[in-house]
Amino acid sequence: MKVQAYSSFTFSYLNRARVLFKTLRRFHPDWELVALITDEPPPGFAFDVADEPFDRIVWAQDLGIPNFKGWLFKHDIVEVCTAVKGPHILRACSSGADVVIYLDPDTALLGPLDPLLDMLQADDILLTPHLIDPNDDVQAILDNDIATLRTGIYNLGFVAIRTTGEGARFAKWWNDRLLSYCYDDIPQGLFVDQRWCDHVPALFDKVKVVRDPGYNVASWNLSQRKVAVGKDGAITVNGHPLRFWHFTKLGPLGDTMTKRYAGSNFPVYEIWSWYKREVAQATESAIPDRWWAYGTYADGAPIERAHRLLYRERGDLQAAYPDPYAAGAGTFREWLEHEAA
Repeated sequence: MKVQAYSSFTFSYLNRARVLFKTLRRFHPDWELVALITDEPPPGFAFDVADEPFDRIVWAQDLGIPNFKGWLFKHDIVEVCTAVKGPHILRACSSGADVVIYLDPDTALLGPLDPLLDMLQADDILLTPHLIDPNDDVQAILDNDIATLRTGIYNLGFVAIRTTGEGARFAKWWNDRLLSYCYDDIPQGLFVDQRWCDHVPALFDKVKVVRDPGYNVASWNLSQRKVAVGKDGAITVNGHPLRFWHFTKLGPLGDTMTKRYAGSNFPVYEIWSWYKREVAQATESAIPDRWWAYGTYADGAPIERAHRLLYRERGDLQAAYPDPYAAGAGTFREWLEHEAA
């Protein structure tokens, strides 16, 4: 099988993506590794794919999305990095790959993913649920069970498809939905790309829900997953080999949730400590904290979320200002200043 693995990120997450691709390369040197980037390099940062642990870059502006700048402006950084996953996976279906795997940039492999390829001999779409066992503790139910009712049953930090059959049909459907409705709007039933995939087992055949506890280990399921390290150094989760970990919310929030649910499961802290060291080593001082080239207007003024929402909701503004990032006379930015006056 020819396998393509990709991740979607901006330069502020390059350090995490480097760790992901480094671990992918370690376990799967024959896979094609693709960085999907919705950003531009910050001034002073010399970016060369030859120095990176991935094979090539796909820039979001090259995905063929109609009216790209106007479309991009409707999204915040999280929304757009998930929205572009659909157009890329659809294109990848005609790239010559037999299998396409998406992994979030803040995941890392700690074991090979070969069993996924075995699963894709029988099924065309693989998803990992946030939870594979019910919680009994009230706090865990509030933090995890109820939270996933809002954000989606499946964690779309991972998805794998065959590029034919139901996998290709899923890619087209997901592309169409994410181009138009990939927003963080929980009151309207949307949480970027995740809530859409609640529909997948009903809309498609040959869907496998991967319930092996070694996949997509994260703070939201640690309450029911026991991590252990054997005398031979092999890491297991509930007795199954650990495959990949999702290091969501690196920092104080991630630490708090991990400590809350890992408790005295000490190997968890060793894994987190390893990951933090890897990310620190992969961090570039030339990339400003929270850098995103599309977070400001052309004159450097920050774009408020309210501006994005207004532009998203008003078709007349989209038609009048196809490049809402522009500054100066006759621009959306000038219109906003006039309206606020």
